[in-house]
Amino acid sequence: MASMFSEEDFSCPVCREIFTDPVVLHCSHSVCKECLQQFWEINTFRECPLCRRQSPVYDPPINLALKNLCELFLQERKPRSSGSEAVCRLHSEKLKLFCLDDQQPVCVVCQTSKKHTNHKLCPIDEAVTDCKGELKTAMKHLQEKLKIFTDCKLNWSQTAEHIKLQAQHTKLQIKEEFEKLHQFLRDEEAVRITALCKEEEQKSQMMKKKLEKLSKDISYLSDTIRAIEEEMIAEDVSFLKNYKATVKRAQSTLQHPEELSGALIHVAKHLANLKFRVWEKMQYTVQYTPVTLDPNTVHPKLTVSDDLTSVCRSGEKQKLPHHPDRFDEYWCVLGSEGFNSGTQCWDVEVGDCTWWSVGVMTESAQRKGVIISRSGIWCVWYYNGEYRACSTPHPITLLSVAQKLQRIRVKLDWDKGKLSFSDPLTNKHLHTFKHKFTDKLLPFLYVGCKKSPLKILPLQCSVKVNQN
Repeated sequence: MASMFSEEDFSCPVCREIFTDPVVLHCSHSVCKECLQQFWEINTFRECPLCRRQSPVYDPPINLALKNLCELFLQERKPRSSGSEAVCRLHSEKLKLFCLDDQQPVCVVCQTSKKHTNHKLCPIDEAVTDCKGELKTAMKHLQEKLKIFTDCKLNWSQTAEHIKLQAQHTKLQIKEEFEKLHQFLRDEEAVRITALCKEEEQKSQMMKKKLEKLSKDISYLSDTIRAIEEEMIAEDVSFLKNYKATVKRAQSTLQHPEELSGALIHVAKHLANLKFRVWEKMQYTVQYTPVTLDPNTVHPKLTVSDDLTSVCRSGEKQKLPHHPDRFDEYWCVLGSEGFNSGTQCWDVEVGDCTWWSVGVMTESAQRKGVIISRSGIWCVWYYNGEYRACSTPHPITLLSVAQKLQRIRVKLDWDKGKLSFSDPLTNKHLHTFKHKFTDKLLPFLYVGCKKSPLKILPLQCSVKVNQN
């Protein structure tokens, strides 16, 4: 049955297209919803595109009856075929073109409509090829990003596990260090208690001997007094007969008991300034190192000692998480604290190491890749029997050294911009860099051989009392 509606009866007065979503405004004009939305995007007063009367509501009511008629009309025009998805919904024509502006397939009739007058169109086959190519490129970027995110997740998971291992190991080291201190205090306590007990034993034995002698003297005097008293109550003749002997007996030659000087425990010797004296003695067992190493910067093929004072080449590469502060190509490690003022000095024992470098590095310098080609490092290094001074990326200076160095002293005067290297055993000056430092500097070590580690040497500690 033929349709009772014609295409002209339901065309939008604005775009001349058939109604797909008709809207009846309060002024009784009907326009398609797409045109109304476009017009309202330009004019925010919600006016009618035809008469410019303002609509009192944001979303005007839809004429459902007219909408149903339009949908019925369009439904009758649709071909009843299984391939309807490749046919224009409005014109029942095959979709042979692709609108590059709307990113939608259109038919040849749509091409001639006012809506697509200035739009760029291309054949479907060409559009499919181009669109798939764009999606492949987008997919490639997404896959690359997915790999980055996956690798990051793996590294972060390793970091989380490494944090636990670090905490466990550090906790064990803290316990061991405190156990050493506890043992020192226990030993010191035992020594002092032993000395007290020894003095107590000596003075107790002395008092015991004195008391025994005094008891004998008392017993002798008591016996003498008793005998004299008995003679005095005897008969006169008997008393006089024994008088001479009694008088002689009464004349005692016993010495008076001596004063007990020094008999008491010397409490002050055991308690006076006890904590300070223990602390003073502790200086011979406790070491202070002016520079300690940061294990979070060490290259995976290096190993830092538990006390953070030495570093050596390890046999195998450690499984350490990727970290922006860690060296990944050069076998280096940095100090745990940086300097941006004052004067600092530290000695490094190089021993029999055949390939090493000692110096400083700026905190902001890159630690990934070929660091020697970038600025930020001042050092003295030894390789193949030669000593050289290097300030990256400037030319290398060959140094004249008579005998092989066992130690090297680094002295940094940050404020004056001077970095000096010398042999602490002979006090021979090796080299001095002059530079106006503006960044924080970190101690820098490089270890290239497995023969000998590099070690930061401790300073001599002393406990002094300031009486000022």
